[in-house]
Amino acid sequence: MEDDKSADQHVIAAAHHLVKALKDRTSLSDEVRRTLADLDIHLAAMTEAKEDETTSFREIEGRFKSAQAKIMSLKSNCLKIWDTGPSNQLLEYLQNVEEVRSIIVSLESMVPNKYRKQSRLTNQAHSALQIAMVRLQEEVINILAQSKQCFGHAYVSFQSCEEIAVDEETMVSIEDDSVEGTSCLDSSRAESEECIIMDLVHPGVVPYIKSIADLMFASHYVQEFCQVFIRFWKDALYEYLGLFCMQQISIEDVLRMDWASLNCRIKKWRQATKNVLAFYLPSEKNLFDQILCEFGSVSSTCFIEVSKDAMMCLLNFGQAVAIGPLLPERLFCLLDMYELLRGLCQDVDALFCEKHGNSIQVEYHELMKNLGDSAKAIFLGLGNRIASNTSTTPFQGGGVHPLTKYVINYFMLLSEYYVTLRFLLEDREVENSGEVVDALVRLDISSEFPCPLALHLQSITSRLESNLEDRSNLYKDDSLKHIFLMNNIHYIVQKIKNSKLRTCFGDEWIKIHIVKYVQHEKSYERKTWNSIISLITGYEKSGKAVLKERCRNFSIAFEDVYKNQTGWTIPDIDLRADLNVAIELRVVHAYRTFAGQVRKTLSEKHIKYTEEDLEEYLLDFFQGSAKSLNHHWRR
Repeated sequence: MEDDKSADQHVIAAAHHLVKALKDRTSLSDEVRRTLADLDIHLAAMTEAKEDETTSFREIEGRFKSAQAKIMSLKSNCLKIWDTGPSNQLLEYLQNVEEVRSIIVSLESMVPNKYRKQSRLTNQAHSALQIAMVRLQEEVINILAQSKQCFGHAYVSFQSCEEIAVDEETMVSIEDDSVEGTSCLDSSRAESEECIIMDLVHPGVVPYIKSIADLMFASHYVQEFCQVFIRFWKDALYEYLGLFCMQQISIEDVLRMDWASLNCRIKKWRQATKNVLAFYLPSEKNLFDQILCEFGSVSSTCFIEVSKDAMMCLLNFGQAVAIGPLLPERLFCLLDMYELLRGLCQDVDALFCEKHGNSIQVEYHELMKNLGDSAKAIFLGLGNRIASNTSTTPFQGGGVHPLTKYVINYFMLLSEYYVTLRFLLEDREVENSGEVVDALVRLDISSEFPCPLALHLQSITSRLESNLEDRSNLYKDDSLKHIFLMNNIHYIVQKIKNSKLRTCFGDEWIKIHIVKYVQHEKSYERKTWNSIISLITGYEKSGKAVLKERCRNFSIAFEDVYKNQTGWTIPDIDLRADLNVAIELRVVHAYRTFAGQVRKTLSEKHIKYTEEDLEEYLLDFFQGSAKSLNHHWRR
């Protein structure tokens, strides 16, 4: 201001000097005349510019008053502009706000004047713009809320699946029908999930939201727009997670859950994680890019801000499961979780590729590693669990022991994870590989497929066989011991031979174990029937008294065997039929020859059972229901 006054004084002094000099002159040179003409032109231009500026200012002031009136008319209106009718109402409002914004730009580009009208008008324009920005924040939320799309059941479904739900104490209590054909997987567990882009809001409102964003960004209200936009979508994402009952839960609470509750939570977590990463977040990122793509990194920054809390909710739950007890029943859920995350890796890397999303990427891959490590630890610990599962009581009936069913059916489920288990194990230095090889050598097994998975499965089976051998020694009856081992080894062989895991054991292993259960079958025949058959053979030089005694002793011996072995069990129908045929060939054939000789030497009354009787009674063997022959001996 002082500089302007000083400049004015210099101009006034120069003008006085010029006027005085002209009074003293009667004529002017051409050069003086040209200089005075230039001065006259300059003074005229200055006067015209002043008049134009005054006219321009009045025009701007008029435009502002018109726009301000329309903006202020809605200030006290409780209704949102979007609710008042057609969308052109919003467009008209945006035009008025844009008018105010452009007026501010024009005013700030003008040279300030000393009458302060310009400054006052600028302040009024900023005030009107601020009021409009608050209104537009409210409109953004209102439009999004009204146009938000529901996904429907196609993207919020819980597939029914049964898990192996046993704890450590009941590890040996699983029956065939509760495990076979059971899987806790959905049909696409091993495949990468297909990313599906959906409309989170009605497509028709996207241009209007973008127009609001463009205007607020141009007006330097970037933070205000982002705040409401982020808040709305963060709430929407938590609402979506709520459909899966996935709220924040501490690691301690997860570790305290009983298995049934945790198992249910894991199913919901898998479904939530799949839907959020494969469907929801890609759709959200697509929407953000449509609206904010012109503003550099703003779109990705908003996306990360919206999704990070929900992602950490999912990842923290997964970490709590990963650090839980390493129990066998958890293995399949851990593998399911691992496979799901592995299948979604590309989606996550694409969603959080920006620098500020790197922490989520790191946490995601760390969780996947921890799940894989826990699953691997459980699998590698199965052999020790089997070895420690001992008993002092023989298994009644000599059938397939629950431990055998559990382990082998466990294998059947593991076959569904063959590729994943092989991947997890092949990057591991097998610390106990020497022990595994030694076990295979002791069993005279040459592995045809010596990958870590195959070696370990064979090692677990070897532990199971040792456990069964120890259990067989609890029987006082050697015949029942061989029935028990025959049943269990036959069960193991049949299951493995007809499964995907056959390649892990190989034909050589199967042949060796077929020989094993056949040897136990032959041992049973010798232990049970050799002594009985000896009663009805070698009688050629025997007298009548000896034949009578042999008839009596055979009948008593057969009745004792019948009483005992009808209570034993051979669950496999074909195996039972084969053994019955083998017994019939040996016993009935020998008895038919003996009975023929008795009939020749003695009378029919000394034969208590006919050959047909024996054939019929032998069919009662190994049915698991003890019976007695109550016939009185014929005197």
